[in-house]
Amino acid sequence: EAVNIHLQKKYAEICKNEVRFEEIQTEDAEYLLVAYGLSARISHKTLELAREKGLKIGLLRPITLYPFPYERLNELAGKVRGMLTVELNAGQMVEDVRLAVEGKTKVAHYGRMGGIIPGPDEILENLELLMKGK
Repeated sequence: EAVNIHLQKKYAEICKNEVRFEEIQTEDAEYLLVAYGLSARISHKTLELAREKGLKIGLLRPITLYPFPYERLNELAGKVRGMLTVELNAGQMVEDVRLAVEGKTKVAHYGRMGGIIPGPDEILENLELLMKGK
């Protein structure tokens, strides 16, 4: 038990000091893309395309997935109408995002598997579906 208590304290310290993420245009965002790695690079272009269309989109790019930026996502959830996770998998991160937002806003997932990389237009289409409530 003493070892586990020590490890819990260590983890709490890591969560306090080591959560890393980048925010892009979240100040006025009505919807938020959440993506990491290659998906974040593509989502950044999606953000640019959306902004050109007059859509107020932001991007949160987790740099660390462990510990995850739960607190910041929770704060942003109170300011946006919805979030779309973009992943190159079946949705391993979307569950963490849903936990973070605590039901404050809708969270949708868009992912591709098998080495298929989505294009920015494809992500934007899915974001627009979220915006329409589909």
